[in-house]
Amino acid sequence: MNILGLSIPPLVLDLTGGLCVLVSLYFLWAKSSTYWHWSNLSLLPYFLLFVAGGQWMLAGLQVTYLLFGIHGLYLWHLEARRARGEIRFNEPLWYGVTWAASLAIFAYTVAVTDFSAAWNWVQFAAVTLALIANFGTTRRWAWSWPVWIAVNAVQAVYFWHAEYWVLFALQFVLAAMSVVGWRTWRRDERREVAFA
Repeated sequence: MNILGLSIPPLVLDLTGGLCVLVSLYFLWAKSSTYWHWSNLSLLPYFLLFVAGGQWMLAGLQVTYLLFGIHGLYLWHLEARRARGEIRFNEPLWYGVTWAASLAIFAYTVAVTDFSAAWNWVQFAAVTLALIANFGTTRRWAWSWPVWIAVNAVQAVYFWHAEYWVLFALQFVLAAMSVVGWRTWRRDERREVAFA
């Protein structure tokens, strides 16, 4: 891909995005807001990679991830302040606005995608599952982790087909990390119920 006169091989974009995602998940296990910074950092190389490959739904997904990333970061900040008794906020409004914008982007990328190509249906399945998983992540719900594992399974198939080898291998690492995250968040939920 040529950016500002520089030729950047797809493998470099693939590796850069993958490294940022791995670091982000380490912070997500601990429900640290640093997760959102690393996650957002991964979006540019992946966006460029998917645009170069003409994978419009996956490129559009990076834009929705950015919306969720900004939303999630601020939402976690509001929730922390609410937990300390400092503020109250309109949760339905905060969740609804981001979902409306994300679904609009999703609808646009679906509209510009050629579904006569069978592999675009796989891309569609991965993006749909990722949107659901992202919603659960912003709410810190443990069920988001198994959905992420499903995303990894579908994306592994797609990335093998697209010959994005780092992304393909990364799906297995992410799935394993998601199992750990799922166990950690379920344990946290049980602890919260016990103390409630």
